[in-house]
Amino acid sequence: MQTVAIISQKGGAGKTTLAVNLAAAAEKKGKSVLLLDLDPQASAAGWKDSRIAETPVVVAAPASRLSQFLETGRESGADFAIIDTAPHSENAALEAARAADLVLIPCRAGILDIRAIQSSLNICRLAGKQAFVVLNALPAQGSMAEEAAAAIHQIGGQMIGAGIVQRIAFNHAMTAGQGVVEYEPAGKAAAEIEAILNNVTKALRKAR
Repeated sequence: MQTVAIISQKGGAGKTTLAVNLAAAAEKKGKSVLLLDLDPQASAAGWKDSRIAETPVVVAAPASRLSQFLETGRESGADFAIIDTAPHSENAALEAARAADLVLIPCRAGILDIRAIQSSLNICRLAGKQAFVVLNALPAQGSMAEEAAAAIHQIGGQMIGAGIVQRIAFNHAMTAGQGVVEYEPAGKAAAEIEAILNNVTKALRKAR
């Protein structure tokens, strides 16, 4: 079972949106997915409650029992586990990073958001795990994505793909308990999520 942790010490970075959309996209590709929601707000679990489809499996879990839930997922035959973590919780983020094969750090393109990912990068270094930054909620036009990518590179971050543009499809899909690959399969939002998943899959192969 391959495991991806999504961490960010800053709130509002888009961890849960990324987590549920990657889970839905992986399911669409035929993977059996376990999504562990470590955030006390349980936003991913709430998404699951709104969902008609029985999969992916979403479990609200305390960080202290992360290893047990991951082991249960392995025993149950899950192909792919995604860990959605809470902001402002270094211990839980460190545990998630240690348990993962790869870490994703969602980040908005503002300079304060970019500076805030330094603590998440430090957590990943401490855990000894490779981390990639996912630019989130990008404007549809302009040079902000390129400028943000350059700033992330300067602080030692590594990008994975072009990022995610702020699109209304993400809000509509979340409300409906769907991923954008289900809500609008031919849309630009779905293409962006599928591109990130493909890059994650490639990075996981290299990490073996």
